[in-house]
Amino acid sequence: MAITLRSRREIDLLRNAGRVVAEVLLKLQESARPGVSTAELDRIAEKITIERGGRALFKGVKSPYARKPFPGTICASLNDQVVHGIPSDEIKLKDGDILSVDYGIRLGAYCGDAAVTIGVGRVLSSNHKLMDVTKSVLDIAISMCAPGLKWSEIASRMQKHAESQGFSVVRDYVGHGIGTEMHEDPRVPNFVSPELRSHDIMLAEGMILAIEPMINAGSFHVKMLRDGWTVVTKDGKCSAHFEHTVAITTHGCEVLTV
Repeated sequence: MAITLRSRREIDLLRNAGRVVAEVLLKLQESARPGVSTAELDRIAEKITIERGGRALFKGVKSPYARKPFPGTICASLNDQVVHGIPSDEIKLKDGDILSVDYGIRLGAYCGDAAVTIGVGRVLSSNHKLMDVTKSVLDIAISMCAPGLKWSEIASRMQKHAESQGFSVVRDYVGHGIGTEMHEDPRVPNFVSPELRSHDIMLAEGMILAIEPMINAGSFHVKMLRDGWTVVTKDGKCSAHFEHTVAITTHGCEVLTV
């Protein structure tokens, strides 16, 4: 594992990318309403990305499971879709939907990446709870991050909180390091496993992490659809996803995607 520690100058450049990520996600939260298609949201994100001089981080990414590169500026994952949902003009938001939007940008040489789950119209109280708990799982991680702490201690608290509320933590997809590439070392799981305990991550000043809990209302088991991108819950129950890019600093961490 080759973890790159970033200088203050680099963190400032990462923050510049992060500010655009925050701007885009806020605009999409304001725009997501019944009748709007996920492709319309994608076009909004693409327009802002271009206006800010950036490049969409996800668009054109290849996968061994898909015949075509990812076509969207955003990942738009609806209800039981966990991650990597493809934006479409045929998919229009309905009252009561929950939509997880993941967005990333490359601005100059540096990347920013974050996600939010949006409630559309009148959302069931159970789905409100799912979103609130997922956001609080991310908040727990951010509040704990500090140099000298093992990531397993944070992941344990994240997992325990989600499970104490009756939810499950997705195992197949995890957070990651980020910097000049979208995915860098280390892998950043939201749960504790024997692998993490044997290859734990000691947080250090200058680490840049994309922390992104994906929490399911039912089982943690997921499956990929035939498009080779969209990941859904196996039991058909809803999922929520929140993410921030953070920098580990002398006394804790700094959220860069705000």
